[in-house]
Amino acid sequence: MIENPKIAIVGLGYVGLPLAIEFSGSFPVIGFDIDARRIADLKNGVDKTKEANVEKLKKALSLNPSSANTNGLIFTTILEDLKPANIFIITVPTPIDRYNVPDLGPLLKASEMIGSVLKNGDIVIYESTVYPGCTEEDCVPVLEEVSGLKLNEGFFVGYSPERINPGDKVNTLTSIVKVTSGSTPEAAKQIDNLYKKIISAGTHLAPSIKVAEASKAIENAQRDVNISFVNELALIFDRLGIDTNDVLEAAGTKYNFLKYKPGLVGGHCISVDPYYLAHKSSQLGYHPQVILSGRRVNNTMPAFIAGKVVKLMIQKGKAIKGSKALILGITFKENCPDVRNTKVIHIYKELKQFGLLVDIYDPYADAQHVENEYDISLLGTIDNEVGYDAIILAVAHEAFKRFNFGKYKKQHAVIFDTKAFIDRDLTDARL
Repeated sequence: MIENPKIAIVGLGYVGLPLAIEFSGSFPVIGFDIDARRIADLKNGVDKTKEANVEKLKKALSLNPSSANTNGLIFTTILEDLKPANIFIITVPTPIDRYNVPDLGPLLKASEMIGSVLKNGDIVIYESTVYPGCTEEDCVPVLEEVSGLKLNEGFFVGYSPERINPGDKVNTLTSIVKVTSGSTPEAAKQIDNLYKKIISAGTHLAPSIKVAEASKAIENAQRDVNISFVNELALIFDRLGIDTNDVLEAAGTKYNFLKYKPGLVGGHCISVDPYYLAHKSSQLGYHPQVILSGRRVNNTMPAFIAGKVVKLMIQKGKAIKGSKALILGITFKENCPDVRNTKVIHIYKELKQFGLLVDIYDPYADAQHVENEYDISLLGTIDNEVGYDAIILAVAHEAFKRFNFGKYKKQHAVIFDTKAFIDRDLTDARL
């Protein structure tokens, strides 16, 4: 097995960058990404995802593994630069397409690239979220074909699901138990020992790669189903004229009640991973009921919120067509700049279809990225001379706790809080 690990991290987003930084304290690390602008930023110690500890990043860069230092971190867009590595960790996105079918394109492309630099004895570890069986059934054949090597003879693979929670500065990479696995008992042990070097919370060595893959898939599917339950409650309690959060607070006094909150379910994990599990299940002849019903409920929430806002405006005597609405927040969750698969977009589109003029303000999001991805221009600042007929708090950014609603709303404006985040006396309704 490998005595002197030299690690290549492929994909330097929310998952890959923290890994690269932590591993660089113990090993020489090469960080690779196809995004040249991202690499240029990282070389200058800038992380636009805001996930990295900037001081740690700069320290890692100061220890250049290509010089006399043993450990450290370098960044590159050049595939050839990965040749000295003997452990490759792949952390590229695994999205779904518009039909909710898993898109393995980035993962298979990364496998193809690594296959071209793979050598005898190397280890390839996947962290990207997949369905059970994907590593061995989809990725390994690509590695074998491109490299000309055979699994467990020329090279070995492992799977260690990422557990990064964007924006969370408490539950970070090193403080969350890491699930590990390998294609042979010896490879699994080496992979487990590798992660033990950086994970202070410890590791859990799964008995197989499929078990490790499945563990990740059900983590987020479970959360999705639980949120869908309280979202369905919100739809019911709205018709009853009672506040969902009041009900949850009362029920939460029982010792074993799970305190999930209603809300928008977007992002690259909870709203995506269940489709990976459902896809594999359907291939095996079982059509999942609970998982997909949960997805359906959660996908209805943007339309419900937009419709509720319009109803409240009508009740206050507001004309709908031509009225101005302000949405606060576009990222998929609070206190992070990630806009992947954000459901706020659907609120925006629904309100536009009703005839409202809609602005979005988000101090955390990258305006250029939002424009490129969604063809929407974010407000840089809010003009207090405009005045809005409706204001929707869509994302519970810490900065919005200090937002002066009275300064930007028109008389009899509707204020809707999707997160039960702001002072209740300020709102007309909340989810």
